[in-house]
Amino acid sequence: MTSRERVYRTLNHQSVDRTPRELWALPGIPMFHADEFEKVMQAWPSDFGGPCVRYGTALRAKGEPCQVGHYTDEWGCGWEVGEPGVVGEVKHYPLAEWSSLDSYELPWELLKEADFSLANRSCAESDLFMKAGTHTRPFERMQFLRGTQNLMMDLAYGEKEIYQLRDRLHEFFCAEMEMWAKTDVDGVSFMDDWGSQISLLISPAMWREFFKPLYRDYCQILKSAGKKVFFHSDGHISSIYPDLIEIGVDAVNSQLFCMDIEEVARKHRGQITFWGEIDRQNILPFGSVDDVTQAVRRVRKALDNGQGGVIAQCEWGNDTPMENVLAVFEAWME
Repeated sequence: MTSRERVYRTLNHQSVDRTPRELWALPGIPMFHADEFEKVMQAWPSDFGGPCVRYGTALRAKGEPCQVGHYTDEWGCGWEVGEPGVVGEVKHYPLAEWSSLDSYELPWELLKEADFSLANRSCAESDLFMKAGTHTRPFERMQFLRGTQNLMMDLAYGEKEIYQLRDRLHEFFCAEMEMWAKTDVDGVSFMDDWGSQISLLISPAMWREFFKPLYRDYCQILKSAGKKVFFHSDGHISSIYPDLIEIGVDAVNSQLFCMDIEEVARKHRGQITFWGEIDRQNILPFGSVDDVTQAVRRVRKALDNGQGGVIAQCEWGNDTPMENVLAVFEAWME
């Protein structure tokens, strides 16, 4: 099988010659461990690729991301980075006061000046499954613009401005999805980190009322164009797995080790593809090679029934030794 065929069959819950794989690496890995990164990628090449595309030049972005100090992103949010190789934290919120909302401009230049002309060619020239990443993350973007504490109070009190902000962001993200839907990519991903260590960050009822319709629209845009839909969220999100399945998400990347893996598998195996992962909070950075191997075996036993539906994915953090990353993919090939 080609990588593209392997991933499609996995997403369609069909048998494959082997589990498809994908390695994520934090910025610090290629920055400070380039030789190790290259060694792992050569030993275990990914089944996923990314299309060639250039978003427009941001008018507000300045500074260097992932370097110690301060930088401003495309939306005007100010980030502070305390150690090299990580994205940092937002400390300056453009909409900390609602009085700034009317004059705030979304970074439409990213889309209006985007160059997607090489996207189709890069898809045609590769036998990898071509997955596009996006800027789409409404919950997190609202936090970056407003501040997490402010946003949580806005949601609790039902402030009218939070609905206005949501709808403006949604217009932008739908436009981005429409652009990707017109290309030849195989799949498109979007994200929002929804979970704490033990539960959703807001009530499932509020999530379904306020955010689920947004995700449904993104899925409808992409699915109507024949694209596979990938969604990532950190934290404990088992309460919204049924909703993600209902709206058409094909693959979910979530922190399985925050949840009861066997219970999640019992309820949802065969309904959605589990796009990884292996515990990156404890086992990958601090465990032994044997710990990693046992973790992969646990995931495989719960999720892999031989009929697709699972992707061998893990994230390489700055504190994770190369041997543990190698052990992940070695265990998947047992």
